[in-house]
Amino acid sequence: MGASDRRLQLYRMHRGGGDAADRIRMAVRYAVMVLVALFMLGPFAWLLYLSVRMQGNIYSWPADWGEFSLNSYAVVWQNFPIGSAFRNSILVALGQVVLVVLVASLAAYPLARYDFYGRDTTFLLILSTLMVPFQLYLIPLYVFVTKTLQLNNSLIGVVLPFGCSVFGIYLIRQFYATVPRDMEEAARVDGAGEFRVWWQVMLPLTKPAVATLAVFTLVASWSNFLWPLIILQDEAKWTLPVALATLTGAFVDRISYLAAGSVIAIAPVIVFFLVLQRWFLGGMTVGAVKG
Repeated sequence: MGASDRRLQLYRMHRGGGDAADRIRMAVRYAVMVLVALFMLGPFAWLLYLSVRMQGNIYSWPADWGEFSLNSYAVVWQNFPIGSAFRNSILVALGQVVLVVLVASLAAYPLARYDFYGRDTTFLLILSTLMVPFQLYLIPLYVFVTKTLQLNNSLIGVVLPFGCSVFGIYLIRQFYATVPRDMEEAARVDGAGEFRVWWQVMLPLTKPAVATLAVFTLVASWSNFLWPLIILQDEAKWTLPVALATLTGAFVDRISYLAAGSVIAIAPVIVFFLVLQRWFLGGMTVGAVKG
């Protein structure tokens, strides 16, 4: 009997029962996970259903397949500025993700790896800004962006004020703190400068944290409504949340059109998460295991 078999036997003796009891416990666990998954996917499945149900009462069982159609997607895409809003949201989200990741990585590196006077105090002061609500500095920020920087009605004006994330600095700093210093010292012995150490050694090791930060940043940027609404006056520069708000007023009597626009807005976030899922799950456990 191998070591793994002995551990399994001891586990069964401790929990009670044999193979049948293990199968029952496993079946219960999978049943619970399936129920939780259905509960989480339920709203999105209902949204998909509304987007393709073109006729009849949406709360009744459809009489035939003719009540379902993808025409709502074509109508919304062709007769409303969803296409340009979709493109603008992609530009804003990608620009903000790149900027936030670079700024947070650069700011977190000295806070985690350098020993200088006031380092901990500086880090605490940075974290304290999380307690300041956005509404408190909304007006000064608007005046600064529109009057000083002259970025009113521009996508840069939407991206630039949110190019730094305090949460991102904290997340990546915690990840940097887990990297052994021997790797940095080896790179410096080989003649690498500080920027090269950060770019070629430290940053590649933080893929899980970077992926986590990228997902959170993209979701926040993609769903941001208030700031683009204030900054952007030109309809051709609207982002998806602003365009969907006007879509609600235009098609208030057609639920399928509203649902189709919502699906178009949600789908890219889901795809982005699935692409970075492997690193995202690793980044969520940063600091959970020590040693």
